Amino acid sequence: MEIKQFQEWISNKYEQRDLERGTPATFMWFVEEVGELATALAEDDFENKQEEFADVLAWLCTLANINGIDLDKACTKKYVENDIEGFK
Repeated sequence: MEIKQFQEWISNKYEQRDLERGTPATFMWFVEEVGELATALAEDDFENKQEEFADVLAWLCTLANINGIDLDKACTKKYVENDIEGFK
């Protein structure tokens, strides 16, 4: 599955509920998942790491959906089309 397909799947399954929750509350869920990922990264449990990465991506897609952002287009525009070199 590609990012665009996953974002669409998240939208089809959850968007009505996500829109009702709104961006501020959804962002808090996203931050909570990032915290769980941070904890998983500090541990030696590969399965948990996979689950937490998936959760972070799902909540990121949710935030993008309710804010009208196509992640595939945004990433392509910023990183592929601009051919960014180096790092911060």
